[in-house]
Amino acid sequence: MRLAHLHLPHTTPFSRVSHLQQTLTTRLLTHKKLASPGSISSQEPSNPSATLSKTPPSPPDPTIITFTPNPVYTTGRRDLPPSNTSPPSTTNPILSLPPALEPIRSLFTPDGTKPAKAEYHPTLRGGQTTYHGPGQMVAYTILDLKRLGLTPRCHIRVLENSVIDLLKSYGVEGFTTEDPGVWVNPVSGSRSASGSALQPRKITAVGVHLRRNISSFGIGLNVTDEPMWFFKQIVACGLEGKEATSLQGVGVPGLEVGDVAAAFVEKFVSRVNADFACGENSLGEKIDEVYQVREEDLLNSV
Repeated sequence: MRLAHLHLPHTTPFSRVSHLQQTLTTRLLTHKKLASPGSISSQEPSNPSATLSKTPPSPPDPTIITFTPNPVYTTGRRDLPPSNTSPPSTTNPILSLPPALEPIRSLFTPDGTKPAKAEYHPTLRGGQTTYHGPGQMVAYTILDLKRLGLTPRCHIRVLENSVIDLLKSYGVEGFTTEDPGVWVNPVSGSRSASGSALQPRKITAVGVHLRRNISSFGIGLNVTDEPMWFFKQIVACGLEGKEATSLQGVGVPGLEVGDVAAAFVEKFVSRVNADFACGENSLGEKIDEVYQVREEDLLNSV
């Protein structure tokens, strides 16, 4: 199996990546429908001149998109607005926000000649409200979990363990807790904003969506301290009293998001292959190759 990796090197509108992700997800779902028993394309032609093949089409390659969005707050299914879930438009200029974001409504409103400080987008991923933006590496995995031998729970575990493996390569110990995501201990001598003893801090958010075992969304790993101000404006992921941090915040400065993205994909592939493709009694296909792909190639491929 080959894995496509698209890295968008510049800060990117969140809606652009959402559209691309939806295109890839739809492509995988369409293939699954065509290849399923009983579908028209999977049936033997009734006459020799029929153009339908008895062999199902090859599945689209799984894809990982890595990017950094413009400042954006997103909500998951557990934290959607009470009514309208669409961004404002000319016909509906009032932005409907979930309760978690009402206190910072001014961030989403232009001020005179100054643009809004952040966007807001509701999503179908799991979880609640979080922030993505400059200084962060976001990775969306568009995969057929069945093909990789992953259950939904294993999928989350692979994402978390891939981040933990990545952090270890930078000399940082990451771990999971009863709360979602990947956590680290603060550097020695640090104090919280209130001056109290520090608790573990969240360095990576995890939130996914599944439809017929096709995954979308993924992780957001804080590389620099740039996202910290935005996190402090909300109760991220509904975790009261828990703070966020970054690789820079735990003593690993100077990293480029693109390098972190490439390293994450490498760790992800290693985890999938070791735990679900190459081990004893493993059921998944092995990822033999990761290849770089351009956005236009993905959109134009059939």
